[in-house]
Amino acid sequence: MTDHSSLIHDLPSFTVRRTIVSSMGNNVYLVTAKVTGAQILIDAADDAPAIRALLRDAAADARAVPAVKLIATTHRHWDHVRALAEIASETGAPTAAGADDAAGIAAECGVTTDRPLHDGGVLAVDGIELDTVHLRGHTPGSIAYVLHDAGSTLIFSGDSLFPGGVGNTEQDPQRFTSLLDDVEQRLFGRYGDAAVVLPGHGDPTTLGAERPALPQWRERGW
Repeated sequence: MTDHSSLIHDLPSFTVRRTIVSSMGNNVYLVTAKVTGAQILIDAADDAPAIRALLRDAAADARAVPAVKLIATTHRHWDHVRALAEIASETGAPTAAGADDAAGIAAECGVTTDRPLHDGGVLAVDGIELDTVHLRGHTPGSIAYVLHDAGSTLIFSGDSLFPGGVGNTEQDPQRFTSLLDDVEQRLFGRYGDAAVVLPGHGDPTTLGAERPALPQWRERGW
């Protein structure tokens, strides 16, 4: 029987599940293709047992037997990769991350990035396609992943976009401007107001809810 406790989106072609791990409250997301059973795990942040439970929750989400085909990381920070080595080893799934964060991920957890990503690409595995959006500022290689299905758009934004503002740029004006410019041009400029933002920590929002505040964010500088 399908476990609905972790189910946050039941789309025509995909399910999206979430678990929250660690004292940092990291969101770990799982996308499952209903026809093929292919899965992409986004941010193996911590707590491998909780991630295994998330995979078990999705056992009945597809016609075929679900299997993790790819582990995608949003950025190189330690709190987003603590279970990456263990889950990658257990599943045998290749890994993907922003090209400019690959060295940092290897330094943090010893995992080599099999598929280095850039802006404007598509990350595809057996029935799942995610737009790849490079957002420079929180880290050099932060990547947002965007899923489309039957008119719905979900943006897995990592730590680059949250309800109420962009991610932490450590009070560096150049990094802040870079991140806000990329978020404005590459997320708000490409996707509609109904697009749901699923951040690396905390609750979801929509581009429409956040769009009116963009000038305020720029003025305040964070």
